[in-house]
Amino acid sequence: MASSNAAEIVEAVGGPQNIASLTHCATRLRFQLHDGTKADKVAVEKIAGVMGAVPQAGDRFQVVIGGGVQNVYNDIMALPVMSGAGAGSVPADGDTIDDIKARERAKGPRGTNPWLDSLFEFLSDSFRPILGALLGASLFITFMALMSTLGVIGNWADPRTELPPSWQFVNLMWQCVFIFLPLMVAYNASQKVGADPWVGFAIMAVVMLPGFTALGLNDAATHTTFLGSDITTIPIFGVPLTIFNYNSQVFPPLLMAAVLGPLYKLLKRIIPDNLQLIFVPFLSMLIMIPLTAFLIGPIGVYAGAALANLLSSINTFSPFIFAIVIPLAYPFMVPLGLHWPINAIMLLNIQNLGYDFIQGPMGAWNFACFGATAGVLFLSWREKDKAMRQTATGALAAGLLGGISEPSLYGIHLRYKRIYPRMLVGCLTGGVIIGVGSLLLGLEHGITTKAFVFTSLLTIPAFDPIGLYSLAVLGAFVVAMVLVIISGYKNPDDAGEAAVAAAGAGSALVGENAATSASVASVAGSDELSASGAAAGVAGAATATALATKPAGTTSSVGALLQLASPLDGTAVALDKVPDPVFAGGVMGPGVAIEPTGDTVYSPGAGIVAAAQPTGHAFGLELDNGVQVLIHVGIDTVNLKGEGFDVKVKNGDRVEVGTPLVTFDRAVIEKAGYPIITPVIVLNADDFDTVDPVKLGPVAHGDPLLDVQEKG
Repeated sequence: MASSNAAEIVEAVGGPQNIASLTHCATRLRFQLHDGTKADKVAVEKIAGVMGAVPQAGDRFQVVIGGGVQNVYNDIMALPVMSGAGAGSVPADGDTIDDIKARERAKGPRGTNPWLDSLFEFLSDSFRPILGALLGASLFITFMALMSTLGVIGNWADPRTELPPSWQFVNLMWQCVFIFLPLMVAYNASQKVGADPWVGFAIMAVVMLPGFTALGLNDAATHTTFLGSDITTIPIFGVPLTIFNYNSQVFPPLLMAAVLGPLYKLLKRIIPDNLQLIFVPFLSMLIMIPLTAFLIGPIGVYAGAALANLLSSINTFSPFIFAIVIPLAYPFMVPLGLHWPINAIMLLNIQNLGYDFIQGPMGAWNFACFGATAGVLFLSWREKDKAMRQTATGALAAGLLGGISEPSLYGIHLRYKRIYPRMLVGCLTGGVIIGVGSLLLGLEHGITTKAFVFTSLLTIPAFDPIGLYSLAVLGAFVVAMVLVIISGYKNPDDAGEAAVAAAGAGSALVGENAATSASVASVAGSDELSASGAAAGVAGAATATALATKPAGTTSSVGALLQLASPLDGTAVALDKVPDPVFAGGVMGPGVAIEPTGDTVYSPGAGIVAAAQPTGHAFGLELDNGVQVLIHVGIDTVNLKGEGFDVKVKNGDRVEVGTPLVTFDRAVIEKAGYPIITPVIVLNADDFDTVDPVKLGPVAHGDPLLDVQEKG
């Protein structure tokens, strides 16, 4: 979709000022609007690339895009008018990444102590925007390390080594990121606390100027030793100024921004609006530059050094214990956001010691994480689960090539509880190999690296000794992968669904392209169903995915007229009577709806239950005659989370005509305010010539409901 179409969508929902937040699921843009009445459904649906629009209660508005929703979302967020808008993406099961993170934080100190939660959000948002630059720099570092290992150049990480000019230039390609890292962190951190990020940048830039460092060379400077460190000070208007090299330091800009934020807000409150443009930045710099140079900067340096020395002491005391504790701790630290301070300490170690000893054991955790993902990929391939195969493939590529664990962690591992124990065994395996190997080789600090890198396949040459590190990460990867393959990753409640899930997901949705159904398939039975219209898209596509492949020979003879029985007692009505635009518009496929008078849903034919949602609101059946059918009990009834539903079957069960699928309590559904009308949809209508209601009006379960004409 072109950016012009993205702009049209924004305008049609009321303009950027009307958008409180924007997320997306597998097929839909999900807007939270300030005023839902400003969204023009008709205008939205006229935009090229839009498949439909779904207004919802609570000022929510969905725009149905299909499989290309990620690109449309990116186009919208790239619009200049969307700068600063809230955003997020929705993983396959309908929970946002923020939902998952919040749920994990609630298990630890984060979520129970608001100040602590704010602290780690501050740290996270200060680093996250520069991860791409750090990743790029780490690959340059790996290249330099590989060249050094092969003897092409000398020790690239030792400043005493005189490299040829050409290699000096290559070295600058990664140094540019780490030398100016404090400026990047200052910008992000200042923006996070609501201050002008360029003011924060300028404040930190003062202590990084060559002229600032040159003050320490003045004859008036004094040199002392404090806690084993050489300290250089020089009097500035009679006040001693401590001179540090702030390259690669991250704690000083974080502390600076933490003070700048409240000061900036205070100045904006007390300075008249017409003077703020000039005097808020000026007074902020007037106060913060001396405060940072004389006090905050030194405190940040010393605080970071203290934390680094603490971890160094533990590692020196027992590299074996350290090598085991780090990989076992990281699987719990990353979901809580507790790894951000450790990343800062890694950078400090390299700055102060010339090497880091944390990243080696951390690699054991990362590769155990990637190994578990590889196990899931293997199983999803074997089970022909296309949606999970796509998720796992992307997550594994991000891990092995980029060293990024979040896609695996949030996309897969935190959703399936069986994975974590197996992954921890992989972490332990890698840690033990590092610990034992360090003892046998007499490594005082264990595995080390001379630069900050992301632990991926591409960065293995950056670690020393490379052989021990390679063995450790291989052991962690293989053990986690094998254990997941042996035991499976699905929770017991998911096992039946997995057995019939998602082979050939692209064929199910009538009138829609294959990419759309395959994308939606991954959110079967999720909270996405709670939204009007989303219920249809997700549940139907999930069931379609599960039903897409049927055994040879199960269809009737060519040209035969097949019939589906009514699954309910009630009144059959046309689909356009359903108060949901996705069902009513036939997006899921043709069929009929029933206004039930009874309280039991029966099977409309003989076949297999392909998807029985545990909430009881939706069922997908693969009938022996080849018809794939979706029965959706009510609209938005997934919000009841199973209350009022008594499910009689499970995934994989054999059913006959009239087999009860679920009973429901009408009073519970009606009290909650949800429509009880039940669509009955043929999902694979493209495989047939026609799908027509036998009749509209009163029906009893077992009566003929739909005629399905096979292709001649």
